[in-house]
Amino acid sequence: MRLTQALGKGTGLLGFGGMPKQSGRDSRALLAHALGMPADQLIPNADREVTDEEMARYEALLHRRLDHEPVSRIIGRRMFWGRNFRITPHVLDPRPETEIIVAEALRGSTPGRILDLGTGSGILAITLAAEWPEARAVASDVSPEALVVAQSNAEDLGVHERVELVEADWFAGMTGSFDLIVSNPPYIAADEMARLDPEVREHDPAMALTPGGDGLDAYRAIAADALGHLAPGGRILVEIGPTQGAAVAEMFVAAGLADVAVRPDMDGRDRVVRARRP
Repeated sequence: MRLTQALGKGTGLLGFGGMPKQSGRDSRALLAHALGMPADQLIPNADREVTDEEMARYEALLHRRLDHEPVSRIIGRRMFWGRNFRITPHVLDPRPETEIIVAEALRGSTPGRILDLGTGSGILAITLAAEWPEARAVASDVSPEALVVAQSNAEDLGVHERVELVEADWFAGMTGSFDLIVSNPPYIAADEMARLDPEVREHDPAMALTPGGDGLDAYRAIAADALGHLAPGGRILVEIGPTQGAAVAEMFVAAGLADVAVRPDMDGRDRVVRARRP
């Protein structure tokens, strides 16, 4: 079977299996992964013969997708801000809306020192370190397994000498001050978990999705200690759920932070709360 025929078979299988909108994109990504080649090389190699072993591997991936496992989970990779990050079952699958934090951060001056709280796969600390070659970052997480993933990403993307990984619960053990603090903490309320898409609920680690209760515990912890860890004029940016802007902004104001504002994502939903130390 030629590559184009294999791709057509995969696209049809996903389409008839209830995934018509993304069937072409997903089948291309899975075929490229099965063949061990970049997705952009599929068309130049359209006449390449696909072996029986490769086809069996591809079909196994397609059936995982039909079981609603996300493509990024199947291939173990996710693009974020133009870079390819490793992901595992121990870390959150990065979402495109989290790029709003990067966009907001880059609107300010280059920080000397960055802190990424709850780093997961390391996407924020690593991306900002890559965008600002003069900056250094500390990235913390309570999960040692997540820190292993973040370390591999920092090495893959050439910033490991400027990104320090620390096993810590929010600000615990942090010393010194930071010019920029960023975080995408767990924020799903406990009673919202059952309503999440199965692709999220069944494949992202629960501790990266929800702190339980009303979903705001992480912001309470961050707001309580942010002022003491920000340099004068230093900024803080946190991702939020679309209904949490007012509550988190109120916490930041009460904590003594200045210029508190809620920023939307590309769909117009509240997505980031920003502030600075006076």
